[in-house]
Amino acid sequence: MRRLLFLNGIKAFEAAARTGSFASAGSELNVSAAAISRMVHLLEERLGVALFERKANRLVTTQAGRAYQSGLTPIFDALASLTAQVTASASSRVLTVGVGPTFAMKWMIPHLAEFRKAEPDIEVRITTGGMAVPFADDWSCGIQLGDGRWPGLVAEPLFAADLMPVCTARLAGSLKRPADLKGPSLIRVAHSPDDWPSWLKAAGVPRLTARGPEFQFYGQALQAASDGLGIAMGIRPYIDDDLAAGRLVAPFGLSVPKGMRWYLVYRGFHAEQRDFAAFRRWIIRAAAEPAARRKGARNA
Repeated sequence: MRRLLFLNGIKAFEAAARTGSFASAGSELNVSAAAISRMVHLLEERLGVALFERKANRLVTTQAGRAYQSGLTPIFDALASLTAQVTASASSRVLTVGVGPTFAMKWMIPHLAEFRKAEPDIEVRITTGGMAVPFADDWSCGIQLGDGRWPGLVAEPLFAADLMPVCTARLAGSLKRPADLKGPSLIRVAHSPDDWPSWLKAAGVPRLTARGPEFQFYGQALQAASDGLGIAMGIRPYIDDDLAAGRLVAPFGLSVPKGMRWYLVYRGFHAEQRDFAAFRRWIIRAAAEPAARRKGARNA
């Protein structure tokens, strides 16, 4: 069990150590300086260590006191921030969604009109995040690529991150089999160096090495492929709309799992909030639709 010692005394000590006096701490906590002094004294007795050296007209924290205060202040700040989030989001009709720049461009923004049509009174704000950006305090949720393990957060699977080469129809005309690929024409993404090796190994051409232009994000690589610069490694769901519209084609039928999935990631208390619950239902349903359509087409 979690053991919390005398929370009033802990609050009194943290305020006194941070402000430098019992009087200032008393003003902050709306009690007298004498009450702060008594609570700190009781805390010291319970801990069995001195937290202050009491000198004329000033307080000096001991080594133990400095260590205790340096850990307590961030905890109280985080608690205040969390409380503000919970109380504010109960009445707010604004959802802040953290996504990577390519996910925002290739999936979220093109599909957001569907959610606005269903829930016109809920404002969705898109902020860029991604795998390298930690989950921010002001996010209602995030869409992240990973293994589903984010400590302290709920993660629900949305999309399988399958890999498949894509290019223009003109370039695809000369590609009958994977062995027709040439290293200099294979467009790379800097933060995903294993994509091409994984697919090429599964395709039976492991000795082929991607040596084409390198871009920072998938979105840039896919745009380059659309402009005829070469063959990009597409990742779902980024390529779904481009394939459906014919802007890109997949010259080979082979798709390879990336080894990660896309997840809806959020703090547990958001699940009970009406507006987030509506967004969660919509995005889970929207994420399932492309797979359902592909299954229906195969069974037709």
